[in-house]
Amino acid sequence: QVQLVESGGGSVQAGGSLRLSCAASGYTSRMAYMAWFRQAPGKEREGVAALHTVAGIKYYADALKGRFTISRDKNTLFLQMNSLVPEDTAIYYCAARESWGDDWTTERMYEYWGQGTQVTVSS
Repeated sequence: QVQLVESGGGSVQAGGSLRLSCAASGYTSRMAYMAWFRQAPGKEREGVAALHTVAGIKYYADALKGRFTISRDKNTLFLQMNSLVPEDTAIYYCAARESWGDDWTTERMYEYWGQGTQVTVSS
């Protein structure tokens, strides 16, 4: 089992920055991918960024490249978010999966999820 706990969410004005953290515990060595997803009000959850834990390859949603950066330090996953806009308002979830292959955005492949942290960007 793996436990994921997010932190770092909050309220920020447009143009500001936030850094989310996800502390992972348990059998973290089994993780193939660690990722961030988000769900805005009235919308489906979407992939934000992912990290291939062995190769270190980073993946991003096309619309977020250049503003968001995923990184990892031991058992903590980070998401640095810059130049935030109101459309970034959402609950942000940390996720992890044991399986390799498949599109990193495929939610059903992620076995482990955090509880989510709210990010609110005001104009």
